[in-house]
Amino acid sequence: MPEPFKVLTSQTVVLPQKSIDTDQIIPARFLTTTTREGLGKSAFYDWRYKADGKPLAGVELNTVDAESHRVLVAGDNFACGSSREHAPWALLDYGFRAVVSTTIADIFTSNALKNGLLPIQVDKETHEKLLARPGAEVTIDLENNELRFGNHVVGFKVEPFARRCLLEGVDNLGWMVDRIVAVETFERENGLESA
Repeated sequence: MPEPFKVLTSQTVVLPQKSIDTDQIIPARFLTTTTREGLGKSAFYDWRYKADGKPLAGVELNTVDAESHRVLVAGDNFACGSSREHAPWALLDYGFRAVVSTTIADIFTSNALKNGLLPIQVDKETHEKLLARPGAEVTIDLENNELRFGNHVVGFKVEPFARRCLLEGVDNLGWMVDRIVAVETFERENGLESA
C-alpha cells in the first residue's frame, strides 16, 4: 500500500480522450502477473510505444517526470470496460496517486480505492479548466475533501471507509490487522473466542 494520502501538491498529466477503457490503461497481454511492481512501464503501452517496443516520439507519458506529475486528468467516462485490478496497479506504479474526471467507472473506482489510488469526480466546468491547463499545479487535500488550483476550490466525495484507509495508508486487510488486538480483546471479554 502506498504512503498515507493526506495532502498532495502536484502537476497534472492530461489525457483528454473520452472513454479510456481499462484495456487502454493496461493492455490484456500484461495481465499475466500477480505482482504490482513494474506495471507502470506498461501503463498506456499502446499509446506510448511502437510495435517493436521503442518509445513513440512526442508522447508526454514517455517524457514527463512522474515524481512531479502525480495527478492524471482524464476525459469523461474514465476506466470503463472490464474490471482489472492491474489498471490502478499500473497507474500507481507509473507514479500517479490520483485521477480526476467527470465520470469514473464504478468498478475501477472500487479497485482504485482499495489499492491507494484516489479517483476524484468533478463538475464539467472544473474538468474543462483542468483539461485546458496540462501541467497545472493542483493540490488535493483529502483531509478536507478539496481539489485546489489557481483560485479555484472544488469539493469532492470519497466513500468514508476508503477515505479513512487512504488517510492511514492501509488497505482493507491492513486496517483490520491494525485492529486485531482490539478484536481479540472484544471477543475474550464477550465470550466469543473460537474453540
